[in-house]
Order: sequence, then C-alpha cells, then structure tokens
Amino acid sequence: MDLIKNEYNTILSRREQKQEGSYTCYLFEKGIDKILKKVGEECTEMVIAAKNNDKDETVYEITDLIYHTLVMMANQGITPEDVEKEIRKRAQKSGNLKKFHVVDKNT
Repeated sequence: MDLIKNEYNTILSRREQKQEGSYTCYLFEKGIDKILKKVGEECTEMVIAAKNNDKDETVYEITDLIYHTLVMMANQGITPEDVEKEIRKRAQKSGNLKKFHVVDKNT
C-alpha cells in the first residue's frame, strides 16, 4: 500500500504545483469528465487484455487503471486511507456471498 500512497502523493503534488507537460496536470485541468473517461477506457483495456489471456498486457493495463483511479480519487477528495479503511471493514465480514440478479448469461 505504500507504493499506492506514494503515487497518490505525487498526484496531489502535481495538482498543487502545476508542471508544464505533466499528464497528471493535464487531467486535472480537463476535469472530472476527462478523468472518468480515462478510468473507463483503462478498465475496458484491462478486461480485453485479461480476456486475451495476455499477462504482461493485463499487468500494464491494471497499472494504467490504478493510476487513473488515483487521479480520480485525488480529484474527489478520496484518500488511499479511505479505501484501506473500507477494505479492512470488508475483511471482517464472513459468509457475505451476495445473490446476484443474472443479467449476462456469459457470467
């Protein structure tokens, strides 16, 4: 989790101290719609890579998804600690299998 927190802090510093040519700064300048578009794109690319059973590409796309998710989190005021707290809360639950409404017959 330290690596995630370090990346998050770098993202926050880019938001506070604009740097010419910074992709992170560009995303913040464009706003939430652009950030969410990138999160969606990276999520889709990760799914395709996993479906293609391409480990290296899947790892690459997971990394892109995490980065863009961290940018979204910073934009929305969500911290890694917020997420960690939720993960800890969920880890305490046992036997919490949910019954899902079947929509997609392929899953």
